[in-house]
Amino acid sequence: MSQSIIPIVWAIIQLFIGYNLVFPLVLLLLYVLLNKSIVKAPSTTEADYAIIVTAYENTTLLPVVVASLLKLKYSNYLVYIVADKCDVSNLHFDSDKVIVLRPEETLASNTRSHFYAINRFKRQHERLTIIDSDNLVDENYLLELNKYFDAGFSAVQGERKAKNLNTTYACLDAARDVYYHFYDGQVLFGVGSSATLAGSGMAFTVQLYKDCLAHLDITGAGFDKVLQKEILLRQYRIAFTKDAIVYDEKTTDSDQLVKQRARWINTWFKYFKFGFVLVAKGITNFNWNQFVFGLVLLRPPLFMFLLLSVACMLVNLILNPLVALYWLIGLCLFVFGFILSLLVSNTDKRIYQSLINIPRFMFYQVLSLLKVTKANQVSVATTHAVDTSIEDIKK
Repeated sequence: MSQSIIPIVWAIIQLFIGYNLVFPLVLLLLYVLLNKSIVKAPSTTEADYAIIVTAYENTTLLPVVVASLLKLKYSNYLVYIVADKCDVSNLHFDSDKVIVLRPEETLASNTRSHFYAINRFKRQHERLTIIDSDNLVDENYLLELNKYFDAGFSAVQGERKAKNLNTTYACLDAARDVYYHFYDGQVLFGVGSSATLAGSGMAFTVQLYKDCLAHLDITGAGFDKVLQKEILLRQYRIAFTKDAIVYDEKTTDSDQLVKQRARWINTWFKYFKFGFVLVAKGITNFNWNQFVFGLVLLRPPLFMFLLLSVACMLVNLILNPLVALYWLIGLCLFVFGFILSLLVSNTDKRIYQSLINIPRFMFYQVLSLLKVTKANQVSVATTHAVDTSIEDIKK
């Protein structure tokens, strides 16, 4: 009996791993066949935005971040800086649009910082957008978000582009972002599901954000995973726009990479169960948005399912060479899909040049996996220090 079960279990394991190799291309095919443009028009009125900038321990880059926010082609907004566990004595801004908040006690939580700001809003803002302390924003950022809110959406994810490509690690980190923004943003939204949230460069109606998270106290990394699950459970779609651009600083060295990825991997193990919940909801509700998004949440981080796929191929070289050939084809299709995402995204040539170092990049992510159980104790937030302006990026 047990001998007859083992091949079935082995086949199920392989299917669970292998579908990740071809799923992006399946979505892309559906995107080509089903994609319908959202009817958008320039707003005639400016909705009132709260821009929440969260900083933890480090305020080095805040002046440059605020400078980019004050250059927005928009007037109806306020910037709330939540400087958690920070020295704010040198933070002075010559604008009444900028409010600096210094919590009396350490919050050490993104959502606690967000609600600290929400509870101290100077007026009843209609929408809020979340920006990290290392981000810069394009001058049309709020104008582009408005197009999707005005089309009826209550949640919108913009595109995070690389602020720096000064090291191999930064370029490979940027390549990963290009891949995810294309498939988990543009394509996923285009097939009628929702874009995944990226932690910053995202916007919501204030009411939706409160409804989703006010009753929860989320610590550690991954608040965006909880938030997107709550949004999907309420049967909303998260829109994606590549025109609402936030420039995000990429990891520049191996130590930074290991600590950051350890937090991210820890987050996947903690929250991938949401995928089962949404798949089940999608089936019972006949809701395509929930079903497809749930499948995406079940996907392990890239390096994990790629290494598992190679391992399955090698095992099958002994057990079943024909199946090993299928694995090879699947891996080739994944590589094709990955390169395709770079080609259609106007990718910087430095990113292409860095791809030869992917094995080393994956090695450090394996090291991250070994630190995953203590990820949030080792590092609460990624420390960045590249003082770059919008003008520097566009040169």
